[in-house]
Amino acid sequence: MDTCTHKIRELSLKLLEEKEVDKVIGFANGTIPMATSPIIITSKQDTQKLVFNSTCGLNLANYIRNQKGKIAVIAKGCDARNIVTHIVENQIQREQLYIIGVPCKGMIDKAKITSLFEDEIIEFTEDGDTLNVKSFLKQEQLNKKDYLRENCRLCLHKNPVIYDVLADDLVREQTLDIPYPDVEKIEAMDADTKWQHFEDLTRNCIRCYACRNACPLCYCPTCFVDESGPQWVGKGQDKTDVNTFHFLRAFHCAGRCTDCGACVQACPMDINVRDFTRKLNKDSFEMFGWEAGLDITKRPPLDAYSPDDPNDFIK
Repeated sequence: MDTCTHKIRELSLKLLEEKEVDKVIGFANGTIPMATSPIIITSKQDTQKLVFNSTCGLNLANYIRNQKGKIAVIAKGCDARNIVTHIVENQIQREQLYIIGVPCKGMIDKAKITSLFEDEIIEFTEDGDTLNVKSFLKQEQLNKKDYLRENCRLCLHKNPVIYDVLADDLVREQTLDIPYPDVEKIEAMDADTKWQHFEDLTRNCIRCYACRNACPLCYCPTCFVDESGPQWVGKGQDKTDVNTFHFLRAFHCAGRCTDCGACVQACPMDINVRDFTRKLNKDSFEMFGWEAGLDITKRPPLDAYSPDDPNDFIK
């Protein structure tokens, strides 16, 4: 057992034994290799189910709303930033949470690893920065850094920004000369090529709303796509309605998105939904010096007014 998992179990057991919390939200092993799933435990015995590894990519901030009592939650960098947003937007009170912070070394891209094998993967283990993956036909030893999710590869906030206790040592944050290479690539396109890029991006969208449901920011009581009076978008596969959903959802997340990648991981059609939100993250930083979820005392820039707000967009 790795040190981080052992510490998480130890801390969770103590919290439940001493009745400091009523429940712990964390990760448990799934039923297949390279899979973990969220779990809510309330008993001391179940703390042995808790794990943390490079497959724990879901954002647990998605599960803290509408919970009763005192909650302990396992939070890596992006989870913690979304928890900050939840607190700022009054979705939960800070006093209700006991945050077990986990410095993150990155989550793996499961699809990229799966593509290396022609048959089913039957075993997956980690040994530091080495991934051991086995199928019926072959076995591979992979360097973890070569198989990180794209959002993890570009992450600048691996350590949780808010926590009550740490389950591991803080990791070194990286600095990037070009933090938004994907956005700059699109920005360099002419208008027609940009439009075609997004037309192609949403071509296979089936409107399942998995991206919305996985997003820790999508907690409106009624989503605009479900609104019937007035009805903003149709329910079918009309391309205009598909594009409207993606663009409006992205703008709703502007200044709030932590680039956790939950939307991409949830999409059954392998659509890189981050192409919508990353541009708005870049604009928020360049126009307002803002990165989501870093300060519990400040509201997102589009949620507050300042006389110094840039207004060059007004013609």
